[in-house]
Amino acid sequence: MRLAAIDIGSNAARLLIADVLEYKGTAQFNKINLIRVPLRLGFDVFENAEISKHKRGMILQTMKAYNHLMNVYEVQHVKACATSAMRDAKNSADIIRKVKLETGIEIKILSGDEEATMIFENHIAENLDKQHAYLYIDVGGGSTELTFFAEGKLKYKESFNIGTIRLLKGLVADNTWLELKEHLKSNTKSSLPITAIGSGGNINKVFSLSKKKEGKPLSLELLKDYYKELSNVSLEERIRIYKLREDRADVILPALQIYTNVMRWGGINEIYVPKIGLADGLIQSLYEELTLAGK
Repeated sequence: MRLAAIDIGSNAARLLIADVLEYKGTAQFNKINLIRVPLRLGFDVFENAEISKHKRGMILQTMKAYNHLMNVYEVQHVKACATSAMRDAKNSADIIRKVKLETGIEIKILSGDEEATMIFENHIAENLDKQHAYLYIDVGGGSTELTFFAEGKLKYKESFNIGTIRLLKGLVADNTWLELKEHLKSNTKSSLPITAIGSGGNINKVFSLSKKKEGKPLSLELLKDYYKELSNVSLEERIRIYKLREDRADVILPALQIYTNVMRWGGINEIYVPKIGLADGLIQSLYEELTLAGK
């Protein structure tokens, strides 16, 4: 079965195409292709509360391109969702109608709670050792989703309007940080040591820069060192020295700020980076929906 997921985030839109292979009652998800377009919708929305005419055109062209690619790859089912920027944009309903009319792609806007749930759909923690509790940290352009897993159960999930683009624009108030800190301290109590599981393009890039072997964690101290190192060079130097795309070079610092704050406040020393994201969770969710529907 060939499935696709479209994740329209505040910084980029992603199309993930995957094959699902069923063997002895379990499903294996094999990624075929992942395409990313840096739409950067948050730069419009978080200041002006709507998506500009130029960006509306970019969304439509991106969805048309994704539709052509899905046809070429012979995708059978697709799930398309949008997150923080589209949640906040007052003209998102018009954009969704136009995309549906011109491409047939139906976009659902996820609430913060639904977004946290979709990240958890990757079920990474369930396959790790039971001697730890796990905190999923998913950092996007508009929001950060936290999901806490302990003793084999989902214990807590919450979404906060703290994202990389909001931080770049100075749009995160001190009391929002305080709310996140208090939530962490109240809802992530465990007799087991807590390990973080990080998702999002920025933590994946930091992991790539670290040259760590796959499956090995990054330490909180290493993230702090990268924050210091990247802070000491200009945006242009970040692009040149670390070979970062421009749309990654500006948001990687606020992302590191979020990860280090969450880990510090949660008393967490290590973070695993299993190269998962919202699109992966959407694929798994779509597969479960189709299985329940008998398709």
